Amino acid sequence: MKYISTRGQSPAQSFSQILLGGLAPDGGLYLPESYPQFTDADLTAMRGLSYADLAFSILSRFVDDIPTEDLKAIIDKTYRADVYAYTRKGQSAADITPTLKLEGNLYLLSLSNGPTLAFKDMAMQLLGNLFEYVLTKEGKTTNILGATSGDTGSAAEYAMRGKKGIRVFMLSPHKKMSRFQTAQMFSLQDENIYNIAVNGVFDDCQDMVKAVSNDAAFKAQYKIGAVNSINWGRIVAQVVYYFKGYFAVTQNNAQKVSFSVPSGNFGNVCAGHIARMMGLPIDKLIVATNENDVLDEFFKTGVYSPRGSAKTYHTSSPSMDISKASNFERFVFDLVGRDSEKTRALWSKVDNGGSFDLKADGYFAKIADYGFVSGSSSHANRMQTIRDTAAKYDVVIDTHTADGLKVALAYFDKKTPMVVLETALAAKFEDSIVEALGHAPERPAALNGIEDLPQKFTVMDADSAAIKQFIVEKTS
Repeated sequence: MKYISTRGQSPAQSFSQILLGGLAPDGGLYLPESYPQFTDADLTAMRGLSYADLAFSILSRFVDDIPTEDLKAIIDKTYRADVYAYTRKGQSAADITPTLKLEGNLYLLSLSNGPTLAFKDMAMQLLGNLFEYVLTKEGKTTNILGATSGDTGSAAEYAMRGKKGIRVFMLSPHKKMSRFQTAQMFSLQDENIYNIAVNGVFDDCQDMVKAVSNDAAFKAQYKIGAVNSINWGRIVAQVVYYFKGYFAVTQNNAQKVSFSVPSGNFGNVCAGHIARMMGLPIDKLIVATNENDVLDEFFKTGVYSPRGSAKTYHTSSPSMDISKASNFERFVFDLVGRDSEKTRALWSKVDNGGSFDLKADGYFAKIADYGFVSGSSSHANRMQTIRDTAAKYDVVIDTHTADGLKVALAYFDKKTPMVVLETALAAKFEDSIVEALGHAPERPAALNGIEDLPQKFTVMDADSAAIKQFIVEKTS
């Protein structure tokens, strides 16, 4: 299995070669040359597998440069019940991603049982173990540079803390995450973890990461790696829970399932797109946005128009406060028939602060063939959804999951199973839950008082030269 860049000007490489690098040298994102296909017989054989065995069945189709027994050991080490123990009452941690039935054919897929209470743990724990394996085998080190709007940062840091040969430099928008999210990251005192609070919004952080990654000489000299969802390893790991969710709510492969996915950087729903391309019987992939509704606008009009940091709203679902969705490029690459020249031209406009319209080219008409629909949510919507869900089902959901559920209900026909992907446990967004319900959500006892722990971080302006200098100083 070889991997190619969406922009077509980088050589094809193996899984291990792209694992540490993030962006391709030409600025594109890696995808497999072709998607593995699962037949009806394959799907039948996968039903009932444990999460780890299911993950191996899927990931082994994408990874052929790590010995089978080693890959199996890495996956078994990652997907253990003790790592994903923060389950709701009545759920089994052994399921890793248990399904919660709200009513009839309406479900939540619990993805927030990992160490940082967010769905990002599902992929990041695997990435941490893969990184350590490859670096140890090759005798190398890496400096991970990432940007986070809230959950990616803590998931990455908890997955990488204390690992040999790895330093983490994580950028986040200063004072724009929840108190819990901030405390999870900034309270870590590990010597290999560096938190940088950027004066700006997430898009500023992401632009800094891309600027450093596009400096080929600096990237090579300082061994810059990536754990954001631009990293293919993150995306392919997330494909697994779409299969797990599908099997949990169906009895046979003739049934289709719709998934509603709270969407900021498009990585989570991109994994659903890839699962569908591999043969998983998905009906609709529902892109649920908050007030930063650039993606909703695209799926309704064909126009992709990132609004820039000045027009990116700070909302009560902050992990989705993103205007420029990195992983969207992967989907558009498929949408335009894997035409790298076309993809390059489109992102040249975006990278220069512009927009593009796919309706005029005829590509937008193909959206329906991929099952995508979309919707947006507001602060009032998510507060009401949290209240309604608590009252009707006795289930407390976080603000991002509320966006996903609100939009899901607009497309729910009651005949087709609808699975809403949970984003995080409500405890991560306590202030919003108090506003909605009048009381704080439950949180794991081990995380009580996390906001009161000493915090270690550096404040920095949105300047790629400054983060380069910081990396130089900390690695010298």
